Amino acid sequence: MCSAAHRHIVITGASAGIGRALALAYARGGREGLVLGLLGRDRQRLEACVTQCRALGTKVLSAVLDVRDAAAMRHWLETFDAAYPIDLLIANAGVASTLVHADDWEALERAAAIVDTNFYGAMHSALPVIERMRARRNGHIALVSSIAALRGMAISPAYCASKAALKAWGDSVRPVLARDGIRVSIVLPGFVKTAMSDVFPGEKRFLWTAEKAAAHIHRKLDARRAEIAFPGLLVFGMRLLALLPAALADAILGRLSYLPHKER
Repeated sequence: MCSAAHRHIVITGASAGIGRALALAYARGGREGLVLGLLGRDRQRLEACVTQCRALGTKVLSAVLDVRDAAAMRHWLETFDAAYPIDLLIANAGVASTLVHADDWEALERAAAIVDTNFYGAMHSALPVIERMRARRNGHIALVSSIAALRGMAISPAYCASKAALKAWGDSVRPVLARDGIRVSIVLPGFVKTAMSDVFPGEKRFLWTAEKAAAHIHRKLDARRAEIAFPGLLVFGMRLLALLPAALADAILGRLSYLPHKER
């Protein structure tokens, strides 16, 4: 069930993957007074998600928005919040980039597009809401990072950097915002079966479905967990890699296919 504190929930990246699964999880487990604000870039998929949530009896407001557009994000979030003070914001929108072979490279434009969405897009989502939550002295911010934040991988440099930056920011502001009654949760998913993971060229160990991941995140957010990392074995392995000498960790990741190889 949705907790009493989580009645007005905004989810970015709600048109697909974990975001869509989270929207449906809250709609299925919702209670009277639940209002979802769903944002995404793909109009057709977002409308399909909205239709499913409304069919479950949930009130939904939605918009086709790019989280990189700071002004548009602020306007929509402030308008939604004025009508339905946001209890929980889930900054989930994200994109990935992987090096498909050893001659592939993330030049500035490609790397910037990843960082602009994954990090600055999360800032454009969270910061306008945090301002209003601080005034109310209540609220919950969930930042969807990745276990890639725990240790960089050669196969996806910009993605790992953007997710590590998001985790670092969340860890940094958590104790500050706690003074104002605002909780911050950082979500660190492993491999989840989505369109994003489908194009990942490396091995996808301990793969979860989006529905399983959403149910897990839902439960842990209701429990006010500061960090939500899964699956356990993969998280343990990534934390261990971060403790090893860099050369040894690099070699292990290379053996696990997380190093782009030359095309044959």
